[in-house]
Amino acid sequence: MNLPPIVLVTGTDTGVGKTITTAALAALLHVTGRSVAVYKPCQSGAADGDSDAAEIVRLAGVTAEAGVVLQEPMAPVAAAAHDGMPLPALASHADRIRELAASHDHVLVEGAGGLLVELDSDGGTLADLGSLLAAAFVVVARPGLGTLNHTALTLEALSARGLDVLGTVLGSWPVSPGAVHHSNRQVLRKLRVPLLGALPEQASELSPADFRAGAAAWLNGVRA
Repeated sequence: MNLPPIVLVTGTDTGVGKTITTAALAALLHVTGRSVAVYKPCQSGAADGDSDAAEIVRLAGVTAEAGVVLQEPMAPVAAAAHDGMPLPALASHADRIRELAASHDHVLVEGAGGLLVELDSDGGTLADLGSLLAAAFVVVARPGLGTLNHTALTLEALSARGLDVLGTVLGSWPVSPGAVHHSNRQVLRKLRVPLLGALPEQASELSPADFRAGAAAWLNGVRA
């Protein structure tokens, strides 16, 4: 599967490995000579030192930026209210992504939490941003118990909106997977969209060089 110019990376939940998956996709493209930019509409948790853009820059060596940075580790609308900061309209994010796409081969857009988390004060979500951009999605899922339902719900929501899904990724494959992990992986392989790969749970602890070298093997369903 070849990646289109704009790809939106969403998750079945928060903490499923969206940032690491986005970094691995970026690294895979970057090592083949493609120019890549990563955009995160809303970054929360800055007070705790969270910066997905900085982590992606470190691991993948590509350009990355956030549309708005919020202090508390909360959903964007709640974090913005806590900070007393207005959130950019969804259209402004779309405009910035189009600008990046004009000067890069690929733009990867990492969502906040799951697909339907609100990104602006009008209730706009990553799904709505995908509609504005006519862009395709990669869905990042957990390998453990509960992932089949969460993945199915996310794929159903995308399908109901007529949005294209390139495939799924297991964002954190355990070092010692159990029967449930292997079973879930087999089921995800049989979905209507391909399973693009699985990232090891300690991938973020690797050196940038080792991370970039491993990306192609982890995401063996992606062709740059």
